[in-house]
Amino acid sequence: MAGSIYGTLFQISTWGESHGYGIGVTIDGCPAGLPLTEADIQTFLDRRKPGQSRFTTKRKESDKALILSGIFDGYTTGTPISILVKNKDQRSRDYGTILNTYRPGHADYTFDAKYGIRDYRGGGRSSGRETIGRVAAGAIASKLLTQLGIRITAYTKAIGPVTVPESDYDYACISQNSLYMPDNSYARQASEYLEKCITEQDSAGGIIECIVTGMPAGIGETVFEKLDANLAKALMSIGAVKGVEIGDGFQAAKALGSSNNDAFCASGDRVSKRTNHSGGILGGMSDGSPIILRAAIKPTPSIAQPQETIDKSRSPVSLSIHGRHDPVIVPRAVVVVESMTALTLADLLMINMSARMDSLIGFYRRELHC
Repeated sequence: MAGSIYGTLFQISTWGESHGYGIGVTIDGCPAGLPLTEADIQTFLDRRKPGQSRFTTKRKESDKALILSGIFDGYTTGTPISILVKNKDQRSRDYGTILNTYRPGHADYTFDAKYGIRDYRGGGRSSGRETIGRVAAGAIASKLLTQLGIRITAYTKAIGPVTVPESDYDYACISQNSLYMPDNSYARQASEYLEKCITEQDSAGGIIECIVTGMPAGIGETVFEKLDANLAKALMSIGAVKGVEIGDGFQAAKALGSSNNDAFCASGDRVSKRTNHSGGILGGMSDGSPIILRAAIKPTPSIAQPQETIDKSRSPVSLSIHGRHDPVIVPRAVVVVESMTALTLADLLMINMSARMDSLIGFYRRELHC
């Protein structure tokens, strides 16, 4: 299977299936000398693991990270970092009824169409459990970015019809509720909505918002490797994401140029903008303002309501999906969005080191005089 490798210089390769022995990732290109422990990675994995609340799957997994290579005495060595997370609570028998049936909203049919064979146990490679590798790698990329003064904050902006207005954001609340919303009162409203979905054997979608601060200007390329294009690709590679916005996004289509343009201003040597409709990106490059992006997450496709579909023989089937499934994917996907953002930024920052001669001269002259 192609398509499991992401990045150019800071490159990751994820592997494993939902009901296989384990899930993992290999990170190639991480610089030597970055302080790193399994605890750093575990902090991220704990945010996406199952069983955190009534609104997540009851699959019981510790999701413990085991670093197999690339670390010595608590620091990265510059060699490939391999991380394993074992699967311990697979219940493959739950999927026996869909062995030959195409579940609505899943990749069952498309896998069969492409490969002629599929792992029906939990979706195999197309399962959301694949994102464990991304999150483990994202933890490393995030730590690298922190060393550069770059911070990423991701949270649930909306679940179903419940949307937190920007005027009510309190980032301290994100870790105080199981839905990772930046306002506890809206989190309670969203919980009530999800309870209704559960009662009706249905599921919900939502919106994840991500803000990056501390990004220097000039990161990204002007044509095919634009920063916003790479971020959009990174987020759209997450299975449940069906749309991505940067800055004002689709609202920009309703605006006038006079209101959508961000006026530049200067304070000493520092260039800034009076507004940030562009979401921190102009011409495919960061402009030094906060980068703002949003991902639209579809409702969980596995629901207990009867649904009409077909089987491999093209015969009609009425299907009710039972087992351990999230009534909403959004809360556990917050750290996945954050991780893919971190991986994209780390890679483009490293690529940017070769953009100017003064960067090369400054680095190698310093090294030669050491």
